[in-house]
Parts: sequence; C-alpha cells; structure tokens
Amino acid sequence: MGRGLRRIRLVAIAAVLGLGLAGCGGGGIKNADTAGKSDCGDLRIAVNPWTGYVTNAHVIGYVAKTRLGCNVTYPDVKEEVGWAGMASGSIDTIVENWGHPDLVKKYIDEQKTVVDAGPTGSQGIIGWYVPPWMAKKYPDITNWKNLNKYASLFKTSESGGKGQLLDGDPSYVTNDEALVKNLKLNYKVVVGGSEAGLIQSFKSAEKNHTALLAYFYEPQWFFSEMKLVHVDLPKYKPGCDADPAKVACDYPPYKLNKLIATKFDKSGSPAVGLIKNFKITNDQQNEVSTDIAQNGMSPDDAAKKWVDANKETVDSWLK
Repeated sequence: MGRGLRRIRLVAIAAVLGLGLAGCGGGGIKNADTAGKSDCGDLRIAVNPWTGYVTNAHVIGYVAKTRLGCNVTYPDVKEEVGWAGMASGSIDTIVENWGHPDLVKKYIDEQKTVVDAGPTGSQGIIGWYVPPWMAKKYPDITNWKNLNKYASLFKTSESGGKGQLLDGDPSYVTNDEALVKNLKLNYKVVVGGSEAGLIQSFKSAEKNHTALLAYFYEPQWFFSEMKLVHVDLPKYKPGCDADPAKVACDYPPYKLNKLIATKFDKSGSPAVGLIKNFKITNDQQNEVSTDIAQNGMSPDDAAKKWVDANKETVDSWLK
C-alpha cells in the first residue's frame, strides 16, 4: 500500500483463514464457458498479505480459470517483491496496488518492465483508529492534538514507558514512525505482525475495555463487525508527504490500481483484458472478504459465490 515507504496493510491471513495462499488455485479448469476461447496458458497472480487483496486475486483467478481456461497460481509475496517479480518474469500481475511512487518510477517509468492496468474501482484509506468504547468514553481522543494527554493509557510492556501505536505487517506502507516524531507524540510504534493480529487486538480491546491505538485501513471487512473510530491527524494536502522523513500529515486517499508485467501485457493472453477491465467497489470486496475471513469459506469458494451472483458485472470484464 502506498507511498514509497514500506506499507502496513495487513493480514497474515494464513492465520485468519488457516490457508496456504502460495500456490493455491490451479490447473486449467475448463467448462462450457471456456468453449471456443483461446488457450490462456499460465497466469501468476501475486498475493499480498491482506484479505481484500486475496479477494481481488481469487475473483480474477476464478474467472480466468473458469471462463478463459487459464492455469492460475497465486505466489504469496510482499508488495515490493511482487514488483520485482513482474520485472524478472516470475509474476504476471499485482491486483491491488497502494501507490508506491518510488516503485512506479523504477519499474514503470525507467525500466518499463511494468504497466499500469487501471483502477480496481476501490478507494483506499489508511489511518489511526481506536475501538468504539474509547471514543465514547474519551470523545476528544479522536483529535491527534489530545493524544499526548492520553499516552499513559496506551503504555504496554513493549512501548518503553510511552504510549503504544500498534502497526501491522512490517511490509505494509506506513508513515507512522515519522508522524510520531514530527508531531512530537509521546508514543512508540510497535509492529503487531499481521492483519489478523490487528483485528484480534481490536476485538480484545473492545471486549475488555483496554486502550488501543492502531494503524488500520479500508476497504476492510472488519468494519462491518466493529465500527472503529478514526483519529484525525493534520489534514492531508498534496505534497505534504513528499519527504518521507518530514511527514506530518494524514495519509492521502488512495485510488487503488492494478499492475501487469510488460511482457505479459504483450503476450496476447486473454487474461490481460480481464485484469484491465476488472473493477470492484469497496462494498463488493468486503462482501467476499467477509466470507473468507469471517464465514470460513475458502478464497475460491467465496469468489465463486460472488461471481455466480454477479454474472452481468463479470461479463463486462470479458468484453
């Protein structure tokens, strides 16, 4: 997710789903829908570690398998590794990209080994959140200017006497270290390790009325279960994050997009058009993600359920 810094956007969904994402998927499924279609060949969709991304990957992959006859695999990689994989030829596509202007410059503008495949249709938001009970008891805590007043509430064994700001997977894009420093907040960033870990932390904090300030993001299925409350940081203005070390503003809204390896884009594969035409809203993505993360469905089964219920939309991706 975004910005040239490593991004936090979460999900050791293997922990949430009990699934091995790497290499899932599979081998050239063909049915009546694929009759008359040209052979798609291999399609290697990078899978980044958060549930919303898994949703996009498996919806696209399911359609590619069942409608185009593709042999789909899902290499499980971190964001920057996926970009390098497209350049080296081991990855064909990333299906939810959160900015990364430094990688855009390197791989799209300079090397020309990656191409922008257009918007996903979803809007990305990154920010700091507290559980609902805290916002109700301490209504002014949602203004960053008051965070130091409450820092003692957030102390943990890992925060060194300061308040704890909990982050997720260390591969996620985050400006949090710079924000804490530049806003002169008496907090320490502690890496939680996964999307699953963050979600469990919010559940525990709400249930036990313990203090929690954590990085989180949308689209995100968990908001349908718990209405986390956003903490307002200094308003984002274009350019306020130009120097990663000097960031003192909130995260920008992200227009999420897809990426395709240039070599794959020129391959003639029918999957290229599918990926470019694919669009899904935040609500649609959350619908599938909820089935995966909360209702115990496998990514492919959740994708099938949604695809079967949205035939007209899926048909539009294949035109």
